[in-house]
Amino acid sequence: MDIDPRRLRYLLAVARAGGVLAAADELQMTPSAVSQQIARLERETDRVLMTRTTHGSALTPEGQALAEAALQIEQTLASVQVRLERGDAEIHGTMRLGGFQSFLSVVVAPALAQWKRQLPGVHFQVSELEPDPMMRALKDGDLDAGIVELDAEDSPKRLPSGMVEVPLLDEPWKLVVPAGTLASDVAELGRLTLPWLGMGFSGASARAVARLRRASGMNQPTVHRYFATQTALALVAAGEGMALIPMLALQGAQQDGVETLDVPGLGTRRIVLRSYSRGKQANNLVSAVTVLLHEAVAAATADESAVPA
Repeated sequence: MDIDPRRLRYLLAVARAGGVLAAADELQMTPSAVSQQIARLERETDRVLMTRTTHGSALTPEGQALAEAALQIEQTLASVQVRLERGDAEIHGTMRLGGFQSFLSVVVAPALAQWKRQLPGVHFQVSELEPDPMMRALKDGDLDAGIVELDAEDSPKRLPSGMVEVPLLDEPWKLVVPAGTLASDVAELGRLTLPWLGMGFSGASARAVARLRRASGMNQPTVHRYFATQTALALVAAGEGMALIPMLALQGAQQDGVETLDVPGLGTRRIVLRSYSRGKQANNLVSAVTVLLHEAVAAATADESAVPA
């Protein structure tokens, strides 16, 4: 497979803009020229990268994967630019970043001071939001980027037109149970008498538990409702139930009377960054911050010793 990397920008433009016509406007060229570049890329990869629908053009899974690679190349170049500028007079503005508690507290907050030194022209505004309000804020332009958690086993859903998604982290789900509880595989979960603790909103953990229930025929009830990881740990320690919590959320969490089990078949939590294409300056800012997020994720996950066993 011999890919001309210069053609990737056309595929990325289609992913960002949501179709060939909008991509052509963004690139200031004709729709026919954009289609020709995509067609050549398809011949180079021997894959169908884009399909036409009644609503316009849509990338296939292969096309989406290649667009993500193109975005990573763009982010690498943006990172190099940040370093070369040595103070970054080019990258400036306000970055309104939405996310959820565990990622913001473990990854984003510890990195903010370093980000401000690397991008002194950028004002960071962080908002902790639940999934639905965050997606609305992104769509309405009240956020520049949003960090979203998914159960990796969820069926992929088509992104809204113009939205770009970049993977940040895949991490294992952990089963948190009262001390002394044993389970070596998913099948054994159905034999436990412990109920599941309920999530306070329909997040990735709730979907993962529902998936496990379907796969193993579990019929345990769901009790209580929690938002914060520390609340879940306290309820587990009290013998009130068990919870499915991602590894990142357990970093630094301390609670006597609980055990964290690695049970094969639990699956993984996927964390992604979502944004809309809103012009060159905004896109450059999102690209630069995406590079910083990848660096912060690497730093936060380098030492797993903080996760209680």
